[in-house]
Amino acid sequence: MIERIDEVLHNLQGERRLSPNTISAYRNDLLQFTDFLEVMAAREGKPSIPLQSVDKERLGGYFLHLRERGYSSASVARKTAALRALYQYLWRKGEVAADPTAGLGSPEVKKPLPRTIAADEVQLLLAYTEARDTPEGKRDHAMLRLLSATGMRVGELVTLDVDDVDLADARVRVIGRANRERRLPIDAATVASLKEYLEDARPYLTRNMPNEKALVVNQRGLRLTRQGFWLVMKGIVRGAGLPPAITPHVLRHSFAKNSIGEGVQLEQLRQLLGHASIATTQIYTQVAGQSPESPVPSKA
Repeated sequence: MIERIDEVLHNLQGERRLSPNTISAYRNDLLQFTDFLEVMAAREGKPSIPLQSVDKERLGGYFLHLRERGYSSASVARKTAALRALYQYLWRKGEVAADPTAGLGSPEVKKPLPRTIAADEVQLLLAYTEARDTPEGKRDHAMLRLLSATGMRVGELVTLDVDDVDLADARVRVIGRANRERRLPIDAATVASLKEYLEDARPYLTRNMPNEKALVVNQRGLRLTRQGFWLVMKGIVRGAGLPPAITPHVLRHSFAKNSIGEGVQLEQLRQLLGHASIATTQIYTQVAGQSPESPVPSKA
């Protein structure tokens, strides 16, 4: 049975271009299901229960088994997706007369509230980078200032070019998802850190790459990648003595929460964050301890 599952998953990976992580998770979930079938076969005095003989009633017993063992809704939802992928494949190949997962719903997964950090923790990150009087330190300080002052995504930060920064107007031009453009205001401290980076640090970092257009660059003078930024961020968090759970996106969430607390209207915040729908932005009213329906005072 294990060999059959591996064969199906190999074909699914090619057909649906599933990631290796998804395939690995599906494999573990399906092996757990086959273990359940073996236990049921022993209880019922059967040599085995083939995958092809599973019906809706059998699946119902499996999900009851999962609930009794305290699996979370998210875990059950993933296991449901794995079984659905398996049986849809077997049904398409004519190996089962009916798909037992047809019409099978997934448990509602309650999305956790975004994680944020306190203002003093943000200051610890900024203080750590500001104290590093090196080209990389000035770059890191400017990057953190930008993220905490604008709430932009890391993917947006690393795609910025030097020409996207207007220090005189204190604004940054960002191209977000679906090529939506927005111009984000930056405060005086961020302007100052960017100015110092552009004048004192970036020329050194790009000394061998004078034609590089990227705003933030690595030690070789090339555009910093998302993966490169994550490594930099991990080092900053560790150096500042903060929990490793603090990620770049936590800064975005913290910016949104603080904006709500300062009275920024939801529609204005939606535009700043680059959300396509205000429904996505409304979750920050819960993070800030407000009702989405409650009026938010205009920021002075």
